[in-house]
Amino acid sequence: MANDSHIRAAEFHELAAHAHQAAAAHHGKGDHLSGHEQSKQAMEHARQASEFSQDAHQQSAIFLKQQQEKKA
Repeated sequence: MANDSHIRAAEFHELAAHAHQAAAAHHGKGDHLSGHEQSKQAMEHARQASEFSQDAHQQSAIFLKQQQEKKA
């Protein structure tokens, strides 16, 4: 389960990076309205990536604790 969250986090990080690149390209061409929209989209993807990363971290911590308890 934690692996799913890691995968989803990575997907949203990639989407955010792509949107940031698109925003930079639009801004570089003087298309500031499209660049602004791409920037907003990039921020939303980054927010979602952060949420999945936090979830993955929590699930990994729970899994690790369970594994340690089994050994004890």
